[in-house]
Amino acid sequence: MTGDEYGAQQDSSNFGDATPSGGAEDGETSSPRLPRPPRDPLALEVGAGTADGDAPRVVELVVGDCKLTLNPVDGSEVSSLAPGDVPLPERRGAEERAALTAAGRPSMPPGPRAPEFPLLERAEERERLVRLLSRGRSVRVTGPSGAGRSVLLDAVADACADLAPDGVIRLSGYRRTPSDLLQELFGTVYAAEDYRPGRSRLLELLRDVGAIVVLDDLDFGGASLEELLAAAPECAFVMSATPDVPAPASDSLVEEVFLPGLTRVACLELLELAAGRPLVEEETAWAADLWFESEGLPLRFVQAGALLRQRDALGAEILAADESVWGDVDPAGELPVDAPFDAEPAPSASHVPLPSLAESAAPAALLASRLGASAQEALRFAVALGGECPHQSHLPALVGDTHGDAALGEIVAVGLAVPVAAHHRLAAGVSRQLAVVEGLAAEAASEGSPQALAAAQHYAWWAGHPSVTPGRVAAEAEAILAALGAARDGGHTSAAVLLARTVAPVLAAAMHWSAWERALRVGQEAARLSGEVAEEAYFLHELGVLALCLGNLDRARSELEASIALRGALADRQGTTVGRRTLALVVDRAGGPVSDTGPAGVETPATGTDISEAPTAIISKRLAAAAAAPRRLAVTGSRRNLVAAGAGALLAAVLGTIVTLGTTASGGDQNTPMNVKPVESAQEDGADDGLPAEDIPSPGTTQRKPGPSSSGTTPGSTASPGTTGGAVDPGTGGGETEEPGDGESSPTKKPGSTTKPPKPTKSPTHSTQPPVTESPTTPTGEPSTTPPGTTEPSDTTSAGGPSETAVTTTDPGTPAEASSTAGTIV
Repeated sequence: MTGDEYGAQQDSSNFGDATPSGGAEDGETSSPRLPRPPRDPLALEVGAGTADGDAPRVVELVVGDCKLTLNPVDGSEVSSLAPGDVPLPERRGAEERAALTAAGRPSMPPGPRAPEFPLLERAEERERLVRLLSRGRSVRVTGPSGAGRSVLLDAVADACADLAPDGVIRLSGYRRTPSDLLQELFGTVYAAEDYRPGRSRLLELLRDVGAIVVLDDLDFGGASLEELLAAAPECAFVMSATPDVPAPASDSLVEEVFLPGLTRVACLELLELAAGRPLVEEETAWAADLWFESEGLPLRFVQAGALLRQRDALGAEILAADESVWGDVDPAGELPVDAPFDAEPAPSASHVPLPSLAESAAPAALLASRLGASAQEALRFAVALGGECPHQSHLPALVGDTHGDAALGEIVAVGLAVPVAAHHRLAAGVSRQLAVVEGLAAEAASEGSPQALAAAQHYAWWAGHPSVTPGRVAAEAEAILAALGAARDGGHTSAAVLLARTVAPVLAAAMHWSAWERALRVGQEAARLSGEVAEEAYFLHELGVLALCLGNLDRARSELEASIALRGALADRQGTTVGRRTLALVVDRAGGPVSDTGPAGVETPATGTDISEAPTAIISKRLAAAAAAPRRLAVTGSRRNLVAAGAGALLAAVLGTIVTLGTTASGGDQNTPMNVKPVESAQEDGADDGLPAEDIPSPGTTQRKPGPSSSGTTPGSTASPGTTGGAVDPGTGGGETEEPGDGESSPTKKPGSTTKPPKPTKSPTHSTQPPVTESPTTPTGEPSTTPPGTTEPSDTTSAGGPSETAVTTTDPGTPAEASSTAGTIV
């Protein structure tokens, strides 16, 4: 696609109204370009890297005293390692360290090259830094973005090559944690592939390392910085950071060196070097205004020099078009051939005005508008990825041009991108300026950027290819993670889940564990948003494995229990088994009680056996071992256990309240008739106290306290069935009744009578009870004629009430004192 076609197609979304340098207006001739042969497509055959094709890559790492098996299918596993199986790292040679350091720096992209700039007005700072490092002091260089901190550190590293026994080690602190930097320092000094030592072992190995560590783009300070410096006491660190990074601790021994901007003279010299020619008077005045606005930042003058180069190129095109006006022009393009000696030179760029001060303060849009089509599309991808530039090897597939790898060179040449760690990213402020012009911020918020989706799909294919090594994926980690986050935020959650699932085990194999954790976190959130429960369970399991390897056992237990719960709900037997084995190792290392959720407390049966049918012997063995093990109070627990315990306590309280209310209502109701206890009745009667021994009722008999209507009846008399002498008149209040004793049986009804229980009332006059009668008793002076254990019916009648049967039960084992007060009136 030519520049004309691209400008017509992207008319509404171009970075500016100016014509790109690669195209020309209608009727104009474009500058000739050298033909480049077409390249083969970058598509690779599936399975070209390994004989197994798309078989998942299982990698085994040694982490401390454990073996970590990275399984992309069911999840990683951790197992204990014998002490003799831990590898012994060996020191690298100087040449091997130099080669490894050079491989970690970004490669020079193809395309136009930017001019080489010397170190201007930094000699004093460079000598001071070298002097402090030679004394073993650590220094932090602070300056704003674009002040030339990286260039100064490169000059210091070259001057300190022979100061330390282990030479100079270059590291990048861009989005790195102290643990990442210590692991990279260990990997640079020692040759130990697939080995990540534990904390104590790592400190022991780094204690003898003596090197000048050049650490660019530091992202942390305070206690984290002190931790890094204390881990390598024999190393001298020279670091660079921006003013917004936290400062070192108050008692730190780190020296602070602030890097200001350049003077006006140095900025003019830098602008001439960037433009490739001397400045005219108009350009000198324009540069003076730019120096005042930018406070002498070198990056701003590198971009200004690129503006002047683009202006000269546009002026040359205009001059070629106006050749008939100026006549024949010499090869230098300065004077006409037939012009007198003292004639003024033809201003090749005078037809193109200088940028205004506002355009010079934010030159990204103007610079991008004069780039080629592939470079503009590459900038769109960089803006969609939050400023991270994809590697030049990915640009042909992303921009759809076989020569798209030269686009990154164009972007770097004009100062829109700078090297960071092993890749490039947009310079400070460029992403914001281009997003405002292009409107990508609103597009990403509404529908999601198409560039982000394309990048996520491309990186998912590329990272999962068998021919791609973990080291290459780690070098591209920032762009991959940026594509992952952009796809999630843009609504492409399925693409984000696929990318996170593909790249996470590769980043773990590359020992880039901070990027591994970020990929897992974003993947888990994307899986939750898309409703992919199985993928969310996988990410939770991997987060638990990572926490276990880092020594955070509480977090590991929480993540693994959540993963096991999700996989159990999905009936994923293999994944659940892997999670339970890992959780058992966590419980064993924590030394605490077995989890009440069961995964670590019960052995997992063999595949094909129901978990609920596990042998009882295994469960008993586990429970006995858990009871014999020392227990400690669990400070933290899963939220599920807390909710269950709270619900149980609430249920117990409710049931206790119901039972209490029922007992109170049944036992404390004073409206129930015949509510006199047997002991109280015997004490109030007082008749038994004066009776002779022969007058005491026999065991099993029933005695009733006579009421007013039955005063003529002697205590020993027996009421015959059918008589009214023993009837109790409800109107007279009757006598108080007594509850049945232990030896009595419940009363029975006559056939045809109702079984409705009596309704309690306060007074017999208002009672709805049927009339009651005295129970028949045995005469005092005669033995009972009722055999023990038999019942004797007694039919009574009452005016206006149905007849009922009172049953008396005789029990030979009942004491006489209890039987004298036992009776029932229904």
